[in-house]
Amino acid sequence: MIARGELDRVLIAGGETYYPRVKSDPDAANALFKWVKAADVGDDMIGATATERRHGASLPIHGFPLYETALWAESGLSLAAYLDRVGGLWSRFSRVAANHPQAWTSTARSAHEITAPTPNNRLIAFPYTKFMNSLIYVDLAAAVVLMSAESARRFRPKDRRPVYFLAGAYAEDRQRFLIQKSSFTACLPLQRAAHKALQRSHLALDDIACFDLYSCFPCAVTIARRMLNLADDDQRPLTLTGGLGFFGGPGNNYSLHAVATLAEAIAGGVHDSGMITSLGWFMHKHAVGIYSAIPRATSLGQYDLEDERDYLVGEEPVQTADEGSGKAVIETYTVIYTRDGRPLRAVIYGTTDEGLRFVAQTPPAAEIFDRLTIRNQVGASVRLRHDASQNLNIAELR
Repeated sequence: MIARGELDRVLIAGGETYYPRVKSDPDAANALFKWVKAADVGDDMIGATATERRHGASLPIHGFPLYETALWAESGLSLAAYLDRVGGLWSRFSRVAANHPQAWTSTARSAHEITAPTPNNRLIAFPYTKFMNSLIYVDLAAAVVLMSAESARRFRPKDRRPVYFLAGAYAEDRQRFLIQKSSFTACLPLQRAAHKALQRSHLALDDIACFDLYSCFPCAVTIARRMLNLADDDQRPLTLTGGLGFFGGPGNNYSLHAVATLAEAIAGGVHDSGMITSLGWFMHKHAVGIYSAIPRATSLGQYDLEDERDYLVGEEPVQTADEGSGKAVIETYTVIYTRDGRPLRAVIYGTTDEGLRFVAQTPPAAEIFDRLTIRNQVGASVRLRHDASQNLNIAELR
């Protein structure tokens, strides 16, 4: 709108304030949606289908571990070796947060501290411990001012460099819900949004000095790196804040903290350019923004209009079965734990012999939980049955 001359100066502000003021608040665990009125609940607040919710996979803490289990299977590594890799990535994020003055946590943690279950780092949903989840109980706010170049020249302090928003892009996955995904290790809408943002900014990926990849859970960063073709030995920063697990702030405002941090870094001469990525729900919505100290002749007045007309990416949703029976194969899974560390239920996503996607629980047996969490069971055969009394699909490991 600024590029089109419809506005000149805009203030964008937001915050996360889920930190409980009263520790004894019985509703503290539901703080994320505590003040949302029923009349305000729209389609955007629905992250899972009725079938998924019925089987116990409705929140991000349940859903994102499904991506991680699939990535573990694809790696071919033992669980210990795989967690060491993931923990190393998250350890680097914790060190960035420890040096960020506005981060909610200031403790740099080792890979082992992050991945090893302890009383202070309980398992939430396999393979994620508490330190591998987003930090929800924070009280954070951020704001940025966007204005035309002419106004910026009038107001910018002489000792600060200008920060230009070069381009952005938005995309949504046609396969909106987890049960509809054809892949749990890739994300075409993110790839498309990043490609469009780079094209629009007239920059190549090698021109980007730093990144803040949306980091609700480790799998989101791993998949983003894959979609951007960032090599494991790429030395450019992947986070500027420390991420949602250590800087804090799940909900709707985290990426504004990343934008504000990048703006300060560019204005202060720390970085010349940067890319911010963000996502909604289970990698359903994606946005990418590119910022620089050097302007480019971009057509900013058109990009949002283009994305409004053409934002859906990927294949049609996979076909699903609400009730399953017979032979099937596991595609991914997680085990969800109680607050005292006991396995509560295992949630399986897979494909029936008819090629339909299903969601199921396993029988709540200790030996089954052990089997799922010791050796990767992706690709294993199961026999499905529908328990009408519970309205649940039950997957018996073979």
